[in-house]
Amino acid sequence: MKIHNGSLYWPTTTQPYHPSNNFDKYEVYNVVIVGGGISGSLTALALVEAGLSVAILDKREMGSGSTSANTGLLQYSNDIMLHELIDQIGEQDAVQFYKLCYKAVDDLEKIVDRLQLDADFIRRPSICYASDENDVEKIKVEYTTLKKHGFPCDYLGPNEMEEKLPFSKPGALVTFGDAEINPLKFVQGLLKKLEKKGAHLFPYVEVKDVSEADNILDIRTSNQSFLAKSIIFTTGYETVPVGHRIGADINRSYVFVSNPNQEFKNWHKQALIWETKRPYLYIRSTFDNRMIVGGLDEDNPNAPYSLELIQHRAENLLKQAKELFPNYEIDIDFAYAATFGESIDNLPFIGEHPTKPNHYYLLGYGGNGTVYSMLGSHILRDLIMGKRNEDAEIVQLQRKYVVR
Repeated sequence: MKIHNGSLYWPTTTQPYHPSNNFDKYEVYNVVIVGGGISGSLTALALVEAGLSVAILDKREMGSGSTSANTGLLQYSNDIMLHELIDQIGEQDAVQFYKLCYKAVDDLEKIVDRLQLDADFIRRPSICYASDENDVEKIKVEYTTLKKHGFPCDYLGPNEMEEKLPFSKPGALVTFGDAEINPLKFVQGLLKKLEKKGAHLFPYVEVKDVSEADNILDIRTSNQSFLAKSIIFTTGYETVPVGHRIGADINRSYVFVSNPNQEFKNWHKQALIWETKRPYLYIRSTFDNRMIVGGLDEDNPNAPYSLELIQHRAENLLKQAKELFPNYEIDIDFAYAATFGESIDNLPFIGEHPTKPNHYYLLGYGGNGTVYSMLGSHILRDLIMGKRNEDAEIVQLQRKYVVR
């Protein structure tokens, strides 16, 4: 599966990371993690710090999959608004899920600080604007719902938007406590720390099959076998090697990264920007003063091979960005397309397989994948350690749309 194509930006901000082979492979690992991106590295950190022996396997260079195309927006708000999620799963679970997402952004910052990672983590507010007049009421209802449950937010009318941004829309929801990050530098930093903490990293190892005997999993790969008590699939938008994904809508999206700007005038705190319509346009800045602009989702799971098509879509996104920021000199420096997935019920897949004991999944489908990875790493740690985690029931795999 081709999960991205085009000129990626994040790999130009850091050097490739090559794990050390200076260790003796364990006869039996407590946990083998399949996937060396954001989900896999965060889960490995939680497990290693809990005292477990962990191996991470990745069929590519670690961090070179979806992580390299991740746009690095960290938000507690989800693609499904809180009031909509309340209608779907009930007030208690919906509010708790939003609280988990809010805490996850804090937890990500704590990891960056505690491990002293060079990840360009910067706190930002988010501005979600009503794409047209018809969505104003939706924005207002969400603002009222978030306020009711104690989430930091604000509402902006058209005049207030003009004071904070170079453009105005019928209305906007502002959420506080969000952030931006360089996802590739974050993962590379995590992997280096994990090696020092005793995790074993195996790039270019593809899992083919898993069998079980006497409560030990035999994990057969492209070049060797591993024995483990548990396995966790953190394979992102790739087809999972064991089990069948049901209820995930796998698409592709387009992104361009601009030339550096000297300054971003009238862009309030360089807020993360997105909108109510679907698919939505989103915009953020980078540590070196570029703009990342994405959107134009298409119903196709594979990134296009045509660089001309990618460039054409990037020029479409550039036109939209210039309409919002007419006084900026914006050009395309990088343009790419990447696979992107959403679950049908707008929740991530986190937990143990319904019929395969000791097979766990952390698939953070949706626009909040990194946040889901953070909260999911704690849930899986507790489950594997045999501890009760009440939040696990919200995202568990005993749902209509999960992994079978």
